[in-house]
Amino acid sequence: MERAVGWFVFLATALLLFGFGYYIYSTAERKGWFKIKAPFHVFVESSAGLGVGDSVYMMGFPVGQITSVEPQKPYEPHNVEVNFEIRDPFFRYLWTGGSFVKVNAAGFLNQRQLEVTRGTNGYAMVVTQPVTMFTNLDELMQDVVAEPGQWQLSQEVFDADTNLLFHAYDTLTASNLQVIAALKPASVYAYNNAVNRNRIVASWDGRFHRYKIFKPGDDTAWLRAVETPPVSDQLQAMVTQVQNALPGILSLTNKLSAVLDNAANATSNLNTAIIAVQPLATNFAVISDQLRAPGGPLVWALGTNSNEQIQSSLTNVDALLLNLAGITSNLNTQVRTNTNMLAGISKAVVDADDLVQGLKRHWLLRSAFKTNAPSKPKIKK
Repeated sequence: MERAVGWFVFLATALLLFGFGYYIYSTAERKGWFKIKAPFHVFVESSAGLGVGDSVYMMGFPVGQITSVEPQKPYEPHNVEVNFEIRDPFFRYLWTGGSFVKVNAAGFLNQRQLEVTRGTNGYAMVVTQPVTMFTNLDELMQDVVAEPGQWQLSQEVFDADTNLLFHAYDTLTASNLQVIAALKPASVYAYNNAVNRNRIVASWDGRFHRYKIFKPGDDTAWLRAVETPPVSDQLQAMVTQVQNALPGILSLTNKLSAVLDNAANATSNLNTAIIAVQPLATNFAVISDQLRAPGGPLVWALGTNSNEQIQSSLTNVDALLLNLAGITSNLNTQVRTNTNMLAGISKAVVDADDLVQGLKRHWLLRSAFKTNAPSKPKIKK
């Protein structure tokens, strides 16, 4: 019985230790304890909303965490240095072309978070291939000849006129190494692409156009920061802007109130004008009805008894025409019955003309019939 109890305790302890070990292993794997971590640092204006242990994101994924948030010394140009780590394989997305850190607002309680952006071109920000600084180019030449295709540049090479001759990652050969040797550089940085480490060994330094060799546990890679002001600062700026705009808003409200009052007065006056115009509109409608009626314009111009007056005038004209026709008929009858009447009239006209001609020739009456002679036209010489 004692032996069975001992075996039970032993198996229970072994299962407990196995479960505890598996828990530690899964936690370590989930948190990336067995993965390579690339150390970075960034400078920000304020540490508000940033704390140690906060996650760092890339493309929406948590890819690392903040390791320290420290203020800079009084004579330093920056305010706060934030150190963080990026797990493998996400640090391999960080390149010199397009990678930077965005400090974004993460909530309404002044929280902020770091988000790194993936690069699109350039050189890797950090590498795991060990970089070697060669001051003796003959030694590098021996390695290049002994291991062809394995040695690559870890820097950019410029000529005397600052023209770029070779890029980092260019494979070294005996010929291009001779070109580099002709420039007489103090040193050449190169790496063997067949050798790898389980840690970050160097980071790109744009000031020197080469990879900077890390000191284990000391150096970190730098990334540029694009910082968004904290929510509290944004709210304060918004409140200040509202306060500055408030007098203008109140003035605009007063002007709007005055415009509304004027509009109300104009509406009241328009209503009064409409009431005054109603009789005129009624009279206009009556006149329009009269003008549309048969003979309406004549009745409207001459009065209501115009038709009777016109009818009476037409009756009188008809009677006058009848009388004139009777007179003409009587005259025609008399002329036809008295054939000597026309001869007598003609003789009377001739005698009257002779009398007038005789009076014109008499010396006493000659001046009465005197006429002015027409003026002669002037002839230009």
